[in-house]
Amino acid sequence: MKNKTWGLVDSFFDKYDIVDHHIKSYNDFVENRIQKIIDITEPITIENEKGNYTLRTGKIKIEKPFTKEADGSKSMIYPTEARLRNLNYSAHMYLEMALHDNNSDEEEELEEVYIGELPLMLKSSICHLHGLTDKELIERGEDPKDPGGYFIVNGSERAVVTMEEIAPNKIILERIDEPEDRHAKAIVTSIKSGFRARITLEYKKPRKSGVFLRISFPYVPGEIPLVILLRALGLSTDQEIITKISDDFNFQMYIADDIQVSEKDLKLGSELMANMTNEEREEYQRMAAIKYIGNRVAKGMTEEYRIKRAEDVIDRYLLPHMGIESDKRYDKAIYLAEMTEMLLQVIEGQREPHDKDHYTNKRLRVSGDLMEDLFRVAFSSLTRDMSYQLERSLSRGKELSIKQAVRSDVLTENIKHAIATGNWVGGRAGVSQLLDRVSYMATLSHLRRVVSPLTRSRQPHFEARDLHPTQFGKICPNETPEGPNCGLVKNLALMCKISEGFGDEEDQNLVNIIRDMDVEMID
Repeated sequence: MKNKTWGLVDSFFDKYDIVDHHIKSYNDFVENRIQKIIDITEPITIENEKGNYTLRTGKIKIEKPFTKEADGSKSMIYPTEARLRNLNYSAHMYLEMALHDNNSDEEEELEEVYIGELPLMLKSSICHLHGLTDKELIERGEDPKDPGGYFIVNGSERAVVTMEEIAPNKIILERIDEPEDRHAKAIVTSIKSGFRARITLEYKKPRKSGVFLRISFPYVPGEIPLVILLRALGLSTDQEIITKISDDFNFQMYIADDIQVSEKDLKLGSELMANMTNEEREEYQRMAAIKYIGNRVAKGMTEEYRIKRAEDVIDRYLLPHMGIESDKRYDKAIYLAEMTEMLLQVIEGQREPHDKDHYTNKRLRVSGDLMEDLFRVAFSSLTRDMSYQLERSLSRGKELSIKQAVRSDVLTENIKHAIATGNWVGGRAGVSQLLDRVSYMATLSHLRRVVSPLTRSRQPHFEARDLHPTQFGKICPNETPEGPNCGLVKNLALMCKISEGFGDEEDQNLVNIIRDMDVEMID
């Protein structure tokens, strides 16, 4: 049995590498996700009395690492040299750009512009070490047994640790035990192209007269009544809101109470509505709800701007994984209605809340996912800086030049600083760490580390630290530090393989396969 077991382990590692999860994820980031981030970024537009311009972007090109010497010459750089000379082992990025004059019918040709450096993961597809034999690795000063999967920044080896998080794009139901009141939450972390939006629907008995169901999402201060948001999304009539949420009479009474209270917030004119047709009344109620949200997100601005801003916030930051087009609002309303029924079932004891420690409700974010977050924010900073540089050139009467407007240090420093310090976007610290080289086993262990986002000191988090049955075969039951990090810093089991998520195209392929199997699809 013992011989067979180790034969199985050997067979597994003949096919998979011990840091495959990092390298494959980083390869996907370089080959697909960077281009997607650039494609969905809004184009830069410059408008003033001197001109009206739009900056178009095309394909990105990433060159293998090289360094510029003091005499201006270029030479290929390998990891060993980067370590010894305290240099960055990074790839150079070139993006196709063209500045189009909107007053002209002629389109400018795209030109390649250098936008910055991207720290490179060792043994990834664009690394010089990729595909080399053991003999070739030794000739270049590398250990053939070194697994790769880490970065070299300023000569230091930095590992990006795997982060554990609650599963995105999935409703997680939570019951909060309070001595007097019933209190529950439904949370969705909606992710699209690296952007994360946390939507929280909460049921809580109000202290004074108020609504039971309130919802919060990014760029809307505080919480707003759920029924107001449903009206803004297209469920205009009271009957439609109630029936879409549930057929259960008790649940319908909860919603009916909320509708009555919310009507006061919307300040609907009953006499005015009495003289309207059904279509006019529905549109009037929908616009009243949008104006209510607009007063939250753009208080003090003109009414036209408040309405535009409210619609923009709803489309872009409410459940972005369902789409950011205006025709997706009704689908979002139905999703929230289903979410509401699930929350009310938890309140009434008809449904059990989710176990947040169950591994079905968790996902692991590896290097490619974390680098995607970092690149999205860094590229956004670059576009803002380019917009400023172009506007300044235009106001001074200078000829506009894309190459002069792009300051490559903006992107390079943003990404390099995060990896060098471990301070990531979203306020997380310790995401990248100095690679443990105490022993070979310590290095392998560090590259397979999994870190929980929970804080170490403020709360005990006893349940989160416990071994959960669903961790069997995925997380090592023995390898965890003693002290405050116990159970929060874990390691992948020896033969654990992290499966890759699906993108939008793969999701559609999956739907098509299910349809071909004659499975009934309920919209």
